[in-house]
Amino acid sequence: MGGCDVRVCLSTYGSRGDVEPLAGLAVRLRELGAEVRVCAPPDEEFAWRLAGAGARVVPFGPSARALTTGGLPSAGDLPRRAAELIADQLEAVTAAAEGCDVLVATGMMPVVAGARSVAEKLGIRCVHATFQQLTLPSPHRRPLAYPGRPFPPEVSDNRVLWELDAQSIDALFGEAVNSNRALIGLPPVDGVRDYAIGVRPWLATDPVLDPWRETADLDVVQTGAWISPDVRPLPAGLVAFLEAGAPPVYVGFGSMPMRGSEDAAGVAIEAVRAQGRRVLLGRGWAGLALLDDRDDCFVVGEVNQQALFGRVAAVVHHGGAGTTTTAARAGVPQVVVPQVADQPYWAGRVAELGIGVAHDGPVATVESLSAALGMALTPETRARARAVAGRIRTDGAVVAARLLREVAGRERPPVSV
Repeated sequence: MGGCDVRVCLSTYGSRGDVEPLAGLAVRLRELGAEVRVCAPPDEEFAWRLAGAGARVVPFGPSARALTTGGLPSAGDLPRRAAELIADQLEAVTAAAEGCDVLVATGMMPVVAGARSVAEKLGIRCVHATFQQLTLPSPHRRPLAYPGRPFPPEVSDNRVLWELDAQSIDALFGEAVNSNRALIGLPPVDGVRDYAIGVRPWLATDPVLDPWRETADLDVVQTGAWISPDVRPLPAGLVAFLEAGAPPVYVGFGSMPMRGSEDAAGVAIEAVRAQGRRVLLGRGWAGLALLDDRDDCFVVGEVNQQALFGRVAAVVHHGGAGTTTTAARAGVPQVVVPQVADQPYWAGRVAELGIGVAHDGPVATVESLSAALGMALTPETRARARAVAGRIRTDGAVVAARLLREVAGRERPPVSV
């Protein structure tokens, strides 16, 4: 055990946006002398990032990239996939969490419930953390609807909608969660969502970008976003491109395959060129590639966005929590082309703060993206982006790491037998 006095297990399943914050937290936990184990999808890029943060990596489930790029699951397929994923998770997380003082459960709702079940079985403390507030019940806004389970259009009361949300989660994932709980000797839970979230969840987002309004039902702890400094140098070829002309516009959609766009790269390149700007493409899971051999375009793979975003004119992206926060910290204008889940929310927040533009819908045309860029590239938007950057917290992972050490020191819950 290396003489560590605190051992923490972090669990997630999802895309890069679900894994990257755990790397940030792992770095800060290691600085405090803790041993860190992370259960995550088996993708090589995740293992590399987590190992670089000093964590012991325990993979489980299928490749997140393969699932994401392989096609959207039908609503009827979600329960089966959840059951298989939880079964893989229970074995891996139980082995990884053995001997740990606290387990942090993040990711998709059934995976959070599975991780909390492991903590319950082992009798260790559990904290649920989310990287966006939209899964936390609140009378101040609507929940997100699950595929194939839209809310009745005549219902507008947020409290009623959240009750329907709990029913949808039970219908989709209740059997998957409870059948796997039975295999490890645990009783069924009546409400998967409320069990997974608990009464004191953590919100690992920046309060300027994602302000939480208090509710009577949840004692939410907002730590700030879990980001650690990235000290990797930019590749020499990229630096040469940046220094060869005016700051380019960066276009990258992270883990989004961009299925709705037949030629996302071509649209982006032509839209940026229409604004008289050079183009920097982030390849991502959409596999963005150059259209031609003109010297006003460059493509990059995995790169240090913290170092890069301060050197570009604007960032065009999908609206993931991590990319939105990194661009906001860099003080660079954003154009958000939201695809799924929480991304329309982040697009709206960027627009409300005046630090960029929310594209109308997930599929951009040359005309619509060029128009959005025209608004984002104004001096007013850049000035606002720089002003907001100074208000973004940088200590979220440090705060969370210290809180976890406090949690680890509390009396353990009873072991389930």
